Amino acid sequence: MAIPRKRQVSLSDTPYYHCISRCVRRAFLCGEDKVKGKSYEHRREWVESKLFEISKVFCIDVCAYAVMSNHTHIVLCVDEKKAKRLKQKAILIRWHKLFKGNLLTQKYLSGEPLNPAEQFTLDEMTQVFRNRLMDISWFMRVLNEDIARKANFEDNCTGRFWESRFKSQALLDEAALTACMAYVDLNPIRAKIANTPETSDYTSIQQRIKAALEGKQPKPLMTFIGNPRKHMPKGLPFELQSYLELIELTGRCIREDKRGYISNAEQPILTRLNIEPENWLKLATKFTKVFHGAVGHSESLQSYKEHLELKRRPNLANCEKLLA
Repeated sequence: MAIPRKRQVSLSDTPYYHCISRCVRRAFLCGEDKVKGKSYEHRREWVESKLFEISKVFCIDVCAYAVMSNHTHIVLCVDEKKAKRLKQKAILIRWHKLFKGNLLTQKYLSGEPLNPAEQFTLDEMTQVFRNRLMDISWFMRVLNEDIARKANFEDNCTGRFWESRFKSQALLDEAALTACMAYVDLNPIRAKIANTPETSDYTSIQQRIKAALEGKQPKPLMTFIGNPRKHMPKGLPFELQSYLELIELTGRCIREDKRGYISNAEQPILTRLNIEPENWLKLATKFTKVFHGAVGHSESLQSYKEHLELKRRPNLANCEKLLA
């Protein structure tokens, strides 16, 4: 039985979540249909563009993504502080970028005065919209509905394009976050769509490498801010250079003709996270097969279980084995 989304998301435990959306009816999100002789590669641009567009509106940052032939992987970070900090007008302006709103919100944004009853109603609406702007279900809904409409129009058909629910995993600590991001960034290489990270089109790793060559970090993606410290700014708690080296070395191990050993000395981030090289390779190649639900060290899983009142800690055995 599927677990309700509200019982999978606990912002008090983690802001990071791995979301997977998969097509139905053997539909092509992207790729080549050899039977019909038709290419759907242009749809990758649809997903990437919409993803970047709505990430500017929602109080949710994109950490990693990969657009595959029939599914997408996205690692998101919910910025609850930002959502709570926004003023009423800012909330409504953002919401109007996604939807038309209603007569009351339009009246307020046009500068017309509101009576006390209207203001009270608007305040309640604003709180609803505020919560939605930091809700990954609404984020995925806006993203997937737009792609589904375009695909159905292009295919001249109706009905579902995506599975009824997207899958989500809570990433409870740095080890889970790093492993999942690497898993997502290396997806095209494992699927033999690309040979190297820099040629993996429509992935976050390609965006990061392009920006890194110019000494920058890509604006649409959450930035790397280095190792955790006392006064931690917003960003991913790793060094960008270490992460790129990690992806490259892990990718080489995945290749069938180079089954090499990953040295801790060559990958400082693994030493910091205390993940053995053999376990890391398994994490980065079979993340969704190994874990079904929240991922993190045993202490993080216990806290997550208590906050959501779950009966057991998910993935405990594999987390203790692979993240220890």
